[in-house]
Amino acid sequence: MTISPVDFASLLCSRLCHDLLSPVGALNNGLELLADETDPAMRDRCLELLNDSARASANKLKFFRLAFGAGGGFGDQVDTREAQVAIEGLLGDNKRLELQWLVEEPAFPKTAIKVLLNLAMIAGDALVRGGTLAIGGEDNGGVIEIVLKAEGPRVILDDELRLALIAGADGREVTPRSAAAYLVHSLAAETGGSVQVSAPADNVLLFGATLHAR
Repeated sequence: MTISPVDFASLLCSRLCHDLLSPVGALNNGLELLADETDPAMRDRCLELLNDSARASANKLKFFRLAFGAGGGFGDQVDTREAQVAIEGLLGDNKRLELQWLVEEPAFPKTAIKVLLNLAMIAGDALVRGGTLAIGGEDNGGVIEIVLKAEGPRVILDDELRLALIAGADGREVTPRSAAAYLVHSLAAETGGSVQVSAPADNVLLFGATLHAR
């Protein structure tokens, strides 16, 4: 199965809207409560919730801009610290999740940064009860190797995402839910690389991707 660029862009937009609906909706609800609230303590609480929702919305937008859009400028290389900040912004509010950043390279090609970010988002979602997400990557003579290890009390990766990561569309329908996984596979394949996912296990899941720098 092939998917047109326009259809894929629509799927990504659907995914973005879905992920932004919660924090933006919370902003709207908070403003409505604030307009009717007269108690000073409750108004302070409403303002605190509005601040949290605004920060979450901004962090998601920054992440999506780098993971899906033209974030990182117009150069071929992107500072890996920018990717680290984006991941911490997206997942940092999850108090049950510990992030371990093991990337020492100062920069990666844009394609590799997008693969790393999307794998981090998928791996973070797989840690449904929290845990540890270790993220590593290095450039071995022009071959970018990215590895993520998700470990926690319950790790779940839907078959739809697993198959999209490994094989892309391959006769299956791409949905907004699997759009990021399909993007990872497509970006790696375009460089002559590949994506690997470990076999299902109770408490650990490994993701790997190799890309040839261009």
